[in-house]
Amino acid sequence: MSAEILDSKLSAVRRGRLLSYLTIGWNSLEGIIAVAAGIVAGSIALVGFGVDSVIEVSSGVIILWRLAAGEHREKLALRLVGVCFVALAGYVAFDAVKSLIYREAPEASYVGIAIAALSLVVMPWLAREKRKVAARLSSRAMHADSRQTDLCMYLSAILLGGLILNAVFGWWWADPVAALIMVPIIANEGIEALRGESCDDCY
Repeated sequence: MSAEILDSKLSAVRRGRLLSYLTIGWNSLEGIIAVAAGIVAGSIALVGFGVDSVIEVSSGVIILWRLAAGEHREKLALRLVGVCFVALAGYVAFDAVKSLIYREAPEASYVGIAIAALSLVVMPWLAREKRKVAARLSSRAMHADSRQTDLCMYLSAILLGGLILNAVFGWWWADPVAALIMVPIIANEGIEALRGESCDDCY
């Protein structure tokens, strides 16, 4: 391996670590705020969003471990990220069904709306930068992690839409129904990662 290629790879690893630290930091803050706001507002949707942030933190920690451990841990890291996806799909499905059964309407929360809106700004950038690093390192695990960041963005949009639709039109069911639509997408990403099939043709 030439010195130029080695330097490029080391630079990509450093960039990947920085992005993972940013993911962990942002999602930790986001999770704490969302859960607290959800408890105060009595919003199951906000609490669920906070739990998603905790799962995203777990994924970031796994990628940090993969970057430190090297390429020989790529497959295990990919599978661990897959487990995070499956856990997220299970939680979202349970939470959405429970909300529909008990008619748990997400309440309007200015804090919740603000954190969801900020997430829609931060997450697309993070996901895009992670994919760049994943391509440079040929890391399917990091690409899978970028997909999880994408899903966090989608869930932010769902949360924001649910809060607004409920506040404006009284459509209490909008949030859980939208969340249920996301479940198959999330679960499919998890299954592909567990099989080691994520991002086979993205390079």
